Amino acid sequence: MTVQTPHPDHDCSHDGDRIEREALEWFVRQGGGLDAAQRRAFAAWLAADPAHRAALARWQEDWRALDALPAAQVARLRSQVARGRTTARPRRGALAAVASVCLVAVGGVLAWSHWQRQPVFEQRFATARGQQSEVRLPDGSRLRLDTATRIDVALYRARREVRLPEGQAVFHVQGDATRPFDVLAGPLRITVVGTRFAVRHTPGVPGAGGVRVAVEQGHVRVARAAADGPVVELTAGQQVASDAAGRLGPVAAVPPSGIAPWRGHRVSFDDTPLDQALAELGRYGPTHLAVRDPAVAALRLTGTFDPRNPGSFARMLPRVLPVRLQERGGTTEIAAAQ
Repeated sequence: MTVQTPHPDHDCSHDGDRIEREALEWFVRQGGGLDAAQRRAFAAWLAADPAHRAALARWQEDWRALDALPAAQVARLRSQVARGRTTARPRRGALAAVASVCLVAVGGVLAWSHWQRQPVFEQRFATARGQQSEVRLPDGSRLRLDTATRIDVALYRARREVRLPEGQAVFHVQGDATRPFDVLAGPLRITVVGTRFAVRHTPGVPGAGGVRVAVEQGHVRVARAAADGPVVELTAGQQVASDAAGRLGPVAAVPPSGIAPWRGHRVSFDDTPLDQALAELGRYGPTHLAVRDPAVAALRLTGTFDPRNPGSFARMLPRVLPVRLQERGGTTEIAAAQ
């Protein structure tokens, strides 16, 4: 293994070395995670001067080299640096001293950064088809998971993070101004301190590949996870939806059915294509309903239904749509009315 000492131009002892100091600060802050405002500030810092990116790259290179060394080699490196201070010519001795200080500084701050990056709580939760679940987190936050939902929770010392790969959930977040709470769903990042809101991300449902965020209480910030594009601020009674690429639509009012009617075993459709409504009901269990005619599948449906009773849903359809029901080998086909 090739042992590399820190770059001599990392002059940690020189107060005027602003760029190196700022690069080290950004390097450490990155390890702890950046919020949207910090990511924008970091991007602006990088773009302001090519020397900024070069300085950051040097710190990253040093850390990769140091991180790969066993403890015995780090101790030997420090010993070599110390000997260099006593035997080298004055110029080389000064550089060796700087290298020694930087080695200790980098090791210390990055060990701290590594410690900060370790979660104090980490767990995955999931519900089966047709199941709902209530989850209480160690920070006092409560999560209500709908059917066929998966979430990954990681609580850190300076932030809280939940990933929602599939499904929908209501979040009742315990307020903590020192630890913002982020939900990462598809292309979006939803950030709060303390509030109650719902997030839906169901890419497996036709026509529902985006993300929907609805607020019942408090204040929520919605933005693309990639930190580009507009930021939408939502308050109680407001909602916003995105497409699969994260493009946000207009802010709208939460419907009378509330932010999450599924909490009361209800699903609501508003001018929804029939095939999409059937796919939504299918998230809760087998419906034994099928639609094969594209014209029938495109019929629009509005109403609120109990997903646990697809038979009642089927019997209602001929009353509100120009369709008829046909029994075919244990499956009810929804066909055009004759």
